[in-house]
Amino acid sequence: GGEMSRIMLAIKAILAKYNAENVHGMVHCSGGAQTKVLHFVDNVHVIKDNLFEVPPLFKLIQEQSQTGWREMYQVFNCGHRMEVYVKPEIAEDIIAISKSFNVNAQIVGRVEASSEKKLTINSVYGTFEY
Repeated sequence: GGEMSRIMLAIKAILAKYNAENVHGMVHCSGGAQTKVLHFVDNVHVIKDNLFEVPPLFKLIQEQSQTGWREMYQVFNCGHRMEVYVKPEIAEDIIAISKSFNVNAQIVGRVEASSEKKLTINSVYGTFEY
């Protein structure tokens, strides 16, 4: 099947193995892109500092539209479709489950306590605060 069906199979396998004590949240990054997580959190600082490489399509959109990268990350997923928020000790197993369904996965960042909700993206195109 297509990539989306493989992603859904991987998520199903993850949820079959791990419960809500271990999987704290999931965000599908359409309709809000890299900043969508801000709709679902309070008093945490989400730091994304190891994002996937931006696919050529999004680089082309950015070049042709002259849209700044700060806005690109707010509008487009930039090749990063699904986020699973988990305890650090199970992250590598979650990645292995994903890869078993031919879905690339990696640790893209972390969540820290904060007095306010905020997101920081540290990318090759700059550091952006939301």
